[in-house]
Amino acid sequence: MADIIHPRKRLSGTKVFFITVLGVVIGLFLFFFLLMMFFVSLAAIATGGEETGGTLVLEIDLRAPLIDSPTPPSLFADSDPSVVGIVRALDRAKTDDKVKGVFIRGESFGMAPASAEELRLALLDFRESDKFVITHAQGLNSTSIIPYQAISASDEIWLQASTSIATAGLYSQTEFLGGVMEKIDAQPQFVRHGAYKNAVNTYTETGFTPEHLEATTSYLTSVFDDAVGNIAADRGLDRTQLLGLLDTAPHSASAALDAGLIDRLGYLEEARDHIETLTQDEDTVFKPIADYAPKGHYGQPVIALVEGQGAIMPGDGGSRDIFNPAANIGGESMAAALDAALEEEDVKAVLLRVSSPGGSAAASDQIMAAVKRIQDAGKPVIVSMGQYAASGGYYIAAPADHIVALPQTITGSIGVFGGKFALEETFANVGFNVEAVRIGGDYAGAYNTDEPFTESQLEGFSREMDQIYDDFVGVVASGRDMSRDAVIAVAEGRVWTGRQAHERGLVDELGGFDTALRAAKRLAEIDEDEAVRLRRFPRPKTREELFNELLTGSAGTAQSLERLGAVMDLPEVQTLMRARSALQNGTQELRAPLPAIE
Repeated sequence: MADIIHPRKRLSGTKVFFITVLGVVIGLFLFFFLLMMFFVSLAAIATGGEETGGTLVLEIDLRAPLIDSPTPPSLFADSDPSVVGIVRALDRAKTDDKVKGVFIRGESFGMAPASAEELRLALLDFRESDKFVITHAQGLNSTSIIPYQAISASDEIWLQASTSIATAGLYSQTEFLGGVMEKIDAQPQFVRHGAYKNAVNTYTETGFTPEHLEATTSYLTSVFDDAVGNIAADRGLDRTQLLGLLDTAPHSASAALDAGLIDRLGYLEEARDHIETLTQDEDTVFKPIADYAPKGHYGQPVIALVEGQGAIMPGDGGSRDIFNPAANIGGESMAAALDAALEEEDVKAVLLRVSSPGGSAAASDQIMAAVKRIQDAGKPVIVSMGQYAASGGYYIAAPADHIVALPQTITGSIGVFGGKFALEETFANVGFNVEAVRIGGDYAGAYNTDEPFTESQLEGFSREMDQIYDDFVGVVASGRDMSRDAVIAVAEGRVWTGRQAHERGLVDELGGFDTALRAAKRLAEIDEDEAVRLRRFPRPKTREELFNELLTGSAGTAQSLERLGAVMDLPEVQTLMRARSALQNGTQELRAPLPAIE
């Protein structure tokens, strides 16, 4: 029987006309809406950049997460608050007569230890100018000691009387999918160098291995000891006394006041009124610190600032567009930024800020080579480590002339891993069959997940991992002026805190961004008291440039809109995405899995 083909109905000319008119109207509406938003953003920039003539108190809101370094603004929003941005603003504010103090809104769940530590150092430095730091919290509900460490250097900590303080210690969970893999008959096949390269354990084990537990306990203990020492010094408490308070958490607001963990009870409005009595100005302006940009210095010696945070990826590190300025490190884009700094004759040194758990070996190597090109040209490279600079993050830092890390920075993890999941039996359980045809060498199709490695494929893949590890050890040995045996002794994929790394020769100096900047001036032979101009590479795009990209369609607007969706932030989805990333061979060899510290 012949197929019956129904002719398509054609729209009448009238319908086509009205549909066309409707499309034009919608297009014009979107154009003028975006144009209006653009000018509103410009107006916000113009007013936000103006300084008032009266008394200023800078406000830091720690209730939202902080990124490490400022990202370029999107078309409709400024950059998210960042640790480096706050540090630079506080450095300017301490010599600004209009700024009388800082008001902090505590607290933040999930704050990185090094971020809290760097904020604390910046606040202590700010207080040296005889200006106050007041914190108010509507409850300190995190059981982690880290958010409290960020505010412990305050002159006064206020707590709403009806709330409590739950600060107790550190807690960290690690996911193990080995049991899941066993239940679904999946076969994880991974090769690693380093008994402490624990990324593999997530997929192969059902719990901690002795080495994994040892390393995790070691760096958590180091972070905890540092934080306890900092808080005890800030609050004028004996270390034993503070440990006792942590052991008996939680505490009511009144009990915390009696114990010296806080200084005053009161509501937010009362804390603000108190600040106005300190400034002796009832018209005191509370200005978000993000709107208080560091003062530019023109004509002075230039130090290039190249910032990278997030996973190290090939290319540009993922989409960077007008809606979503991605916070990943692209091998190609960061190498290009370093090369651009090299080409500027007035750049005397390069300050490289790194906050990354690593990622692609090839992309890490591409960035490392750019660092060496700068050094070969006679310009020093100084690395400032942020929250973490581990595995690939350490690979790109190792050749630097000087490495500065915070005591609580997570670093090291000199090791390599790679592999795949063999899902042949998993597929068979649900009746799904995959058959392949191989032409040429046996290594063809080695990365496919439908079948396990053959013996020769596994041998070839192991050689590849051997070469990456050998190169990693060589980069560290050369950059740190260590023997290969000495590097291997502190390698094995083990993660260290900045303090532990400093003791083992992997880091030159302990400190934050300001410490690294002083080191850059010293190595560039710039006088310590001379002002320098920090010039960011690449230059952040203006909103006008972003708007032009929107109109020309070069920003990938459609793809940007498709990525919008809160579902991507669900922990279940994130867990699956992390597992999926393990299948992307060749992009995660130098990555350290760092569990969240709570």
